[in-house]
Amino acid sequence: MQDPFITALNTQKAAMGWFESLSQNLSNIYTPGYREHRMTFSDYVNGIRTSEIPRKTEQGKAMPGRAPTNMFIEGNGYFTVRDKTGNLMFTRLGDFKLNDEGTLVNEKGYKVQGYLLGENGEVINTAGSNPSPNPNNPNHATGGPGQVPTTEINLWIDPSNGKYYGKFDEFKTRSDGTVVGIANEGKTSTPLYRVALANFVNPGGLTEVEDHMFISSDVSGLPVAGTGEVREGLLEKSNVSLKEQVSYLQQAKLQLDVTSKLISTNKNLLEEALRLIQ
Repeated sequence: MQDPFITALNTQKAAMGWFESLSQNLSNIYTPGYREHRMTFSDYVNGIRTSEIPRKTEQGKAMPGRAPTNMFIEGNGYFTVRDKTGNLMFTRLGDFKLNDEGTLVNEKGYKVQGYLLGENGEVINTAGSNPSPNPNNPNHATGGPGQVPTTEINLWIDPSNGKYYGKFDEFKTRSDGTVVGIANEGKTSTPLYRVALANFVNPGGLTEVEDHMFISSDVSGLPVAGTGEVREGLLEKSNVSLKEQVSYLQQAKLQLDVTSKLISTNKNLLEEALRLIQ
């Protein structure tokens, strides 16, 4: 026979976990790039328990960025960055900027990955050879052009004239992720890099290792082709639905209230039983 007191306690614990998850989602509803936490309930012998399921992967809406270097992926895919120890990570948050060396980095200082391009837009193999495809090699970030290794995106400024590479007035990012240098009052544009994007068969299976930062796993699979388009000067809002979260929060509160009453009732019954025994 199930102990009603233990059942109520376990159910209350599950409701509190759900409540905390919903509170976290609501507190991050305006955090760019935040992915909604989700939980599910499962029955077991003495009550119910919560189980965390993959984060919501649907695209959040676009919002104005803080700088022209900010980027937004319209559709599937993730930006590829490399942390300070060389580990490859994936993120939807394109809150990028140029550091003091002119390298494109995210808010943590991780280097955004891309492919070096020739004047005609062809991908240049920075490794100096033509490697055979090897999706298990972390340097081959996205299964990109010819499996060419990715590189950091550097747009250094010449201090003598304040121009990028000493000759470009500004740079733009096209929808395919190509970064081009603009000169001659916008009359000429030169391809410089292509931002490396990655997609996954099961993006919900990515493992979050830091805020907004993920690594691939056996569940997500290795990076594959098929990504959306890049929009410059924009960021992605969180994909949290306020309407859904408020509705779930009301349900969680109701569940907490009910279990609290059950616990109180069981406690009173137990005290009465002990009194009668005495």
